Amino acid sequence: MNISLGIIGGSGVYELPELKVIEEIKVNTPFGSPSSEIIIGEIDGHRACFLPRHGKHHQLTPSEVNYRANIFALKSLGVKNIVSVSAVGSLKEEFPPEKFVLPEQFIDWTKGKRERTFFGEGVVAHVSTAEPVNLELRERIAKLCLSENIDHAKGGAYLCIEGPQFSSKAESHIYRSFGADVIGMTNVPESYLAKEAAIAYATVAMVTDYDCWKEEHCTLEEIMKVMKNNNLNARKLMSKLVPDLVMKPVVVDENILFSILTPQARWTDQQKEMINVLAR
Repeated sequence: MNISLGIIGGSGVYELPELKVIEEIKVNTPFGSPSSEIIIGEIDGHRACFLPRHGKHHQLTPSEVNYRANIFALKSLGVKNIVSVSAVGSLKEEFPPEKFVLPEQFIDWTKGKRERTFFGEGVVAHVSTAEPVNLELRERIAKLCLSENIDHAKGGAYLCIEGPQFSSKAESHIYRSFGADVIGMTNVPESYLAKEAAIAYATVAMVTDYDCWKEEHCTLEEIMKVMKNNNLNARKLMSKLVPDLVMKPVVVDENILFSILTPQARWTDQQKEMINVLAR
């Protein structure tokens, strides 16, 4: 199977009704099982992979998600581009609820619980994450946001915390002092693993609230309304994005082989198989 586009859906985007389901594939990886079966679907005849990050029933916390298995499974199916759709809190006044932010940087503020590389156990690789977001892919997303009249902003940094708890007010103010723009719980190490796999990766960060730094009363009803509207806009965006990216995928001219320092003679057979998938 060779499907070039993968969509990873986060909180509030567990399915895409516009994506006609063709089949669901159980993928085994050297790193265990992905969050769920990989859904193969199509929009207007254009096929893409869809993976609910937290599982079909949102049963996985951000720390429990098997990010390595998710990215490896998508890569093994031929995925070259990944669009992450994620709910976030805003750390800046100019990014209100219902705005879509397309960040270009990530700040890792997790607690070390997550496996963030495919390498180790005898094979060492060093991959640059200076530009974790593929800017061409982000620009393609931005153009479609514009054409669909979706309020959005390009640029900025997504700060990733461990979760599943939200920030304290003191923490939220610290994060603002970093210059971060939005805050979430899942895009690291996901984005860095995509970089190791030479997959073009970009995030659609859907703002639900102002985290807790802003003194603003927000009812559950209001939050649910925001999430519903975000979901509708995400579905509208994906219905255009899937055909666009399937017809013309973003090409990544990188290969993990150039980042591996350990001589190939030292690799085990299992490591060779794993690297062959990542280097495709």
